[in-house]
Amino acid sequence: MKREINVFDYGGEIIKNVEKGVLLTTKADEKVNTMTISWGTLGIEWAKPIFTVFVREKRFTHEQLNKNGEFTINISLEESNNQVLSYCGTKSGKDIDKIKELGLILEEPECISVPGIRELPLTLECKVIYKQKKDSDEISEEDKLRFYPQDIESSDPGSNKDFHTAYYGEIVKAYIIE
Repeated sequence: MKREINVFDYGGEIIKNVEKGVLLTTKADEKVNTMTISWGTLGIEWAKPIFTVFVREKRFTHEQLNKNGEFTINISLEESNNQVLSYCGTKSGKDIDKIKELGLILEEPECISVPGIRELPLTLECKVIYKQKKDSDEISEEDKLRFYPQDIESSDPGSNKDFHTAYYGEIVKAYIIE
């Protein structure tokens, strides 16, 4: 059973959890993948509720999002999912099926093709309405050194950089799986 919520009534809870880590779940070519993220924003753009995620170009999730511009954000309402967040933040969905390995239960979505995850019940169903690669020339030197040292150390202009792409997801449904 799902209890529909107003996403902004849970805004503080959502942002507090993003800082600790939440799951970003994707689905493309019938493969469901999830990864831990701790960068994300909740807000309003174009008069729509938006959750923006930031995914590095080399991540399997980036590939999935470019194939199917839909995702769910899955948020724990208790502290006991630290092991899940740790595992999903260190393993690639290209190599393994994290959902199966962890025994997570997928929950049918309401409006999109990507399922939620029962163990992380606060769920945002999102459709990408805009995406943009981070412009390295517009990132402060301090943040480049902190978050992209491998990208600035290379003097080869043709080197394979790994900056983030911002995916702006319109929140089309928000609920708690009960």
